[in-house]
Amino acid sequence: MKTYIMADPVRYPRMTTAELRETFLVDGLHQPGAISTVYVDLDRTVIGMATPTSQPLAMPNDHDLRAEYFTERRELGVLNIGGAGSVKVGDAAYALDTLDALYIGRGNPEIVFASDNPDWPAIFYMLSYPAHAAYPTTLVKKHEAVTVTIGAPETINSRTITKYIHAGSVKSCQLVMGVTQLHTGSAWNTMPPHTHMRRSEVYLYFDLDPTARVLHMMGPATETRHLFIADKEVAISPGWSMHAGVGTRSYRFCWGMGGENQDYDDMDRIAIEDLR
Repeated sequence: MKTYIMADPVRYPRMTTAELRETFLVDGLHQPGAISTVYVDLDRTVIGMATPTSQPLAMPNDHDLRAEYFTERRELGVLNIGGAGSVKVGDAAYALDTLDALYIGRGNPEIVFASDNPDWPAIFYMLSYPAHAAYPTTLVKKHEAVTVTIGAPETINSRTITKYIHAGSVKSCQLVMGVTQLHTGSAWNTMPPHTHMRRSEVYLYFDLDPTARVLHMMGPATETRHLFIADKEVAISPGWSMHAGVGTRSYRFCWGMGGENQDYDDMDRIAIEDLR
């Protein structure tokens, strides 16, 4: 499991494009027939992807976690961005269709991922943070999740936000997780931008054409940089960094957060005219 060491805002302005990508971009998670995970020192985040094909895949327990099993001291959010599949947690099996999500609480030694059809496998995106308490494993079907529509066509940022794991819904320790879908004709996400020092954020961009890219904007408002991101790649956003993007084609992204609180609206907003 590769470890990512985050740069601070002092080192960040002097980084080259290659250094920015090595530090803030996670690629290569999608490996058919395997589970891939990375560890981020920021908020002790684990990011992963499980793509079972002909055989189920058991959640590994990397030695770097120094745990008896993966969720011994952690909670785990799972979003299916592929075909239909299931996640077995202990003796219980949960069926996840495309864009269904599952919260797995602390203290579950056995987690197994499977696809219904190996020719159209499930792709389980995973986000995990340390957990101070054990909360029930909870399935959230796409049609049951809370949704809100924001933005406008004239600012090309009309979008629907689907909240899967959040305060007032699925109980969790740190994890907040959801999906944003851009409407036809819109391209910008998270614009106007913001920061939130009280928690870090992770963006998975998906359902993006292989030839297309998302231009992901990052950094302090007066010292912005960008990353060109492909399908199923992840951008890591420290609390001091804004996070917004614009696509060359339509796309979705999964946002996930961990840190001091779970208040979705706890943001330090940035005026567009203040961006540099």
